[in-house]
Amino acid sequence: MRLLLILLLYFLNFNHSLSEIIFEERFEDGWKDRWVLSDWKRSEGKAGTFKHTAGRWAADPDDKGLQTYIDARHYAISAKIPQFSNKNRTLVFQYSIKFEQDIECGGGYVKLMSAYVNQKKFGGDTPYSFMFGPDICGTQTKKLQVIVSYQGQNYPIKKDIECETDKLTHFYTFILRPDATYSVLIDNRERESGSLYTDWDILPPPKIKDVHAKKPSNWDDREYITDPNDVKPQGYDSIPKEIPDPKAKKPVDWDEEEDGIWRPKKIPNPAYKGPWKPKVLVFRFNLRKLITCSIFKHLEHGVQKIKNPNYKGKWKIPWIDNPEFVDDPDLYVWKPIKYIGIEVWQVKAGSIYDNILLCDDPKYAKEVVEEIWAKNRLAEKEAFEEAEKIRLAQEEQGKKDKEGEKKRNRGWRHHKRVLHFCFTVFYF
Repeated sequence: MRLLLILLLYFLNFNHSLSEIIFEERFEDGWKDRWVLSDWKRSEGKAGTFKHTAGRWAADPDDKGLQTYIDARHYAISAKIPQFSNKNRTLVFQYSIKFEQDIECGGGYVKLMSAYVNQKKFGGDTPYSFMFGPDICGTQTKKLQVIVSYQGQNYPIKKDIECETDKLTHFYTFILRPDATYSVLIDNRERESGSLYTDWDILPPPKIKDVHAKKPSNWDDREYITDPNDVKPQGYDSIPKEIPDPKAKKPVDWDEEEDGIWRPKKIPNPAYKGPWKPKVLVFRFNLRKLITCSIFKHLEHGVQKIKNPNYKGKWKIPWIDNPEFVDDPDLYVWKPIKYIGIEVWQVKAGSIYDNILLCDDPKYAKEVVEEIWAKNRLAEKEAFEEAEKIRLAQEEQGKKDKEGEKKRNRGWRHHKRVLHFCFTVFYF
């Protein structure tokens, strides 16, 4: 039993040794040596800087990240990392972010870059291989950006993935596998998955509709038709409405010389059915059942219809091979990643970036989330609620102070008017 346990631990450690952590940043001692603050927009007075802090509320005040802290600024900072190629490997990118501000409009994403980057000039126009993270603007835009670059063009994911918008820390994880499948996780819970081939318009579709196709002239798409056997019988129109009464008898005293030719009286002809009409159905149930009855759906002006034996279904435009489609079995392969960068613009600042991870092991990324977020989220929530109580109390006190100031000002104005009146009366 002991031997089995030792072997199990060995294989677990062996599997971990095969995985590789390319870059992991928790913004502890020495982080300034790894990150370069860009001067992009600084000459225009529009560049922001980052503050190394745990924020106004945190489970652990010593667990610090980088916070944007000046409103209406562009933020750009980057780190050079060991070159990483995901060919035949799983790529895992993960980080945490906390929006301490009431974010009105701004990004909270991170970029991975492959080409050489002049880090002091890193900015919004710097090409990137991948952009991932929350993007919020007003009440309409609260989505997770997942943008992949391919042959110099950026392709956003076609699916809408909602991001978190509260004021607590959340982990965002993107996993890309060698079979081009992906997963997006928030706080270790999968929010979306699929394939690069289907969820991005990177490659032209392999099949397209044949715009030149036309419905064949002999294509019968009538599901129900009038019963062809329900036709007007031959001679139907010759049937008289009335016929002589066969039971009538000429009176005994009838004198044809005086009374004329005797003709029996007419009676309704039982064979006469009126003008010919196709067969109709007579329903003997309530209107609700009539509306939902499948037979009723196949009536036209009360005429019963039958299944069309020649029905071929609704004609659809056929799909054909797309002549512009060229498959790329290495669609999942990105140019080797060399830099990680934060480049955002925010109306209101206050976002804290932390726990940035690039590796090839989804299990390790999951363990990081469990170690930090799962362990600290309740304590962080309590710290946030306590901070909110203090903030609301301060706001309430501020309102009272303002009201008191207004009352004092009103009293002073009143005394001033009285003094002015007294002075005027005394002087004159």
